Amino acid sequence: MSPPVRFQTSRPTLAGREMEYVQDAVRTAWISGQGSYLKRFESAVSNYLQLEDGIAVSSGTAALHLVLKTLGLGPGMDVVVPAFSFVACANAVTYCGASPVFADCDRTTRNLTLESIEAATTPDTKGVLLVHLFGQPAPIQQVRHFCEARRLWLLEDCAQCFGAKTAGQFTGQFGDMAVFSFYGNKVISTGEGGMIFARDSGKRDLIRCLRNQGLDSGRHHWHSQLGFNYRMTNLAAAIGCGQMEMADYHIQERRRIATRYRTNLLPLEEQGLLTLPTDPPGSSSVYWLYSLVLRRGGEAKKERVREIALEKYGIQTRPFYIPMHRLPVYRREQPFPEAEFLGEHGIVLPTYSSLSDADVDEISRALSEIIFEVFEEDKIE
Repeated sequence: MSPPVRFQTSRPTLAGREMEYVQDAVRTAWISGQGSYLKRFESAVSNYLQLEDGIAVSSGTAALHLVLKTLGLGPGMDVVVPAFSFVACANAVTYCGASPVFADCDRTTRNLTLESIEAATTPDTKGVLLVHLFGQPAPIQQVRHFCEARRLWLLEDCAQCFGAKTAGQFTGQFGDMAVFSFYGNKVISTGEGGMIFARDSGKRDLIRCLRNQGLDSGRHHWHSQLGFNYRMTNLAAAIGCGQMEMADYHIQERRRIATRYRTNLLPLEEQGLLTLPTDPPGSSSVYWLYSLVLRRGGEAKKERVREIALEKYGIQTRPFYIPMHRLPVYRREQPFPEAEFLGEHGIVLPTYSSLSDADVDEISRALSEIIFEVFEEDKIE
């Protein structure tokens, strides 16, 4: 019989005033898409990230969809999207009737490269959806210069990198627009939720209209265009306010955990068994979820490691994304070798703010034993 799960891959840490604020929202009966916590949360995130006038929405996916609609994306248009990322990126493009054109990633950073973006650009390309994956900043400055030269818009997907910096600036400050996610496993969580930042004030007005069923702000029940129900609730924003008061804590906790994992697992990297993430030059990552990549063995070895971790030690892990060109809905014959390698060899480790140093040490010891055991099987065979 397998032991119970002792370490989840991720969970929110609600260590601040979240409960107090939620109870206040319930007590005052402001529990849906209006209420004081919404503006407070929008302001708190905007001020922290040094960005202007954030717009809270119901999810990170909703944020992507609204931004792409606001940018006028439609049929016959292409968007460069990572082949290795969460499927919401391609889905949001498809919702608009446009086509995601996949680009390969760098095996070390897991992010898009300028070269892969150039290779994926077509005559119909309108923009680039650049994801800062696993909390590590992508080469945003290079990509911004490329987009400016080609007159393409640049959308930063910062769902996994709240608080990360590159070139001394927060991710989200470089693109024409940026989106964030506050799902339950993110650095800052509202359970479900997202936020949009747009440089252009006219686009911000349009986003607010579209998130609320196309309702004009100055006239009751006057819907000037087709919109969506993408509002964040006041309850979710109340949780977010509690989270934002401890934003520095949550970011530093991710970095503490990553540093300890790296110290503990570095001998395995030095022996050529796996690769660990590192900060890209000039960047400070937030390590949304800490991960490792086995150097060999493919899907079978990866799943063997995960199986033993759960069944013997109660350690829950998660595989990397299946590259989108291998999913039935986005099947492509074109190979993306780096994305494919990561999908077959990557493992996400438990990462959340309440994970203690002793917990990280225990997980590291168990994984070290497992990885040695799994690769020792090759010698026995």
